[in-house]
Amino acid sequence: MAALLINQVEESTSDDDIRSFLLKYGFPPLDRVQRVPSEGARPAVLVTFDGATEAELKALLPRIHQVFWKNHTITALVMRAPIAD
Repeated sequence: MAALLINQVEESTSDDDIRSFLLKYGFPPLDRVQRVPSEGARPAVLVTFDGATEAELKALLPRIHQVFWKNHTITALVMRAPIAD
């Protein structure tokens, strides 16, 4: 499992829009989209891929990092997988 944090995603952007955007750039199908609350001007989403590794997402990351999408330049970061107990 791996996750991707995408900043500058408007709160009005649907999960389907996010899914379509990522698939367009070659990402595997996502499993979950979680909105990350923001009090500033940087709304974000945390996208989880159960069938992908951190290394796979890191290889795809340059395809979307700093891309202008929906009136914003988005930034993306691969998140570390949680450590199992």
